[in-house]
Amino acid sequence: MAEVKEITIPLRAAWKVPRTSRAKRAMAEVKTHVSRHMKRGDDEEIWIDESVNHAIWARGMQNPPRKIRVVCTREEGFPLEVKLLED
Repeated sequence: MAEVKEITIPLRAAWKVPRTSRAKRAMAEVKTHVSRHMKRGDDEEIWIDESVNHAIWARGMQNPPRKIRVVCTREEGFPLEVKLLED
């Protein structure tokens, strides 16, 4: 049975680093936020979909979005999947 959660991830921490590394920090925030809220185990990996990466980098390195909505899925034997929420 798969566990599915819709999460809104605030990316405010990305704005507290130099502007040339904001998008990179936003991607790191996605990983830490998902790890915390999905209660990731030590042996579990996180797989972030390419659409999440494109959404964060769409406006360039210096101007990532302030928050992003994603869907996290956990299945037995697979890594945690993080995909962009499609409205």
